[in-house]
Amino acid sequence: MTASLTSHQSPQGSFGRDRHALERAGLRPLVQAPVRPPLHLVEPEGQLQIHTSAFRGSFSSVLSQAVRSAGLGSRVVIAQFLKGGVRQGPGGEVQLCGGLSWLRPDVPACVSEPDQLETAAAAVGAIWEICSGHLQSGEVDQLVLDEVGLAVELGYIAEDDVLSSLQQRSPALDVIITGPSIPPSVMAMADQVTQLRRGF
Repeated sequence: MTASLTSHQSPQGSFGRDRHALERAGLRPLVQAPVRPPLHLVEPEGQLQIHTSAFRGSFSSVLSQAVRSAGLGSRVVIAQFLKGGVRQGPGGEVQLCGGLSWLRPDVPACVSEPDQLETAAAAVGAIWEICSGHLQSGEVDQLVLDEVGLAVELGYIAEDDVLSSLQQRSPALDVIITGPSIPPSVMAMADQVTQLRRGF
């Protein structure tokens, strides 16, 4: 037969008996458990980031960030407003990494001139309509708007529409705008502006 040196009484029960004994004697415990304030959860707050340059090509670093976010479980939408050639359109969005949707307008080639307005306006407008809906709904965690400023400059999207949609966006949504020709009104709203330069 073996004997155990440990008590079979629970520490909680022992603490309770000691406390009652002190109360019967008219004494209080020397140490009282600190009262912890309740936790206050902080609402997530999205940011408006701008990655701009005088040349086209500021998209690659943002793309890697978006893919990384999607790989970690975020819901991400990338919209390239002036990149065409794949006949994609709203109905043919590409799904990557489970949570990443990639949108391009349904145009036969990349849009670079205002004289393509008639053929490209509806296609670019359809992509903007989807993005505007995401800005309002908060259904996604991150929205990348590639060359939306250039689309405004070329006359495919109204600057006032972009500005009002960004002002009324879901508070938890991260928005990243890339490309040249960002309107000053949009630039003034940004939490962070990154400018890419050559020759430095």
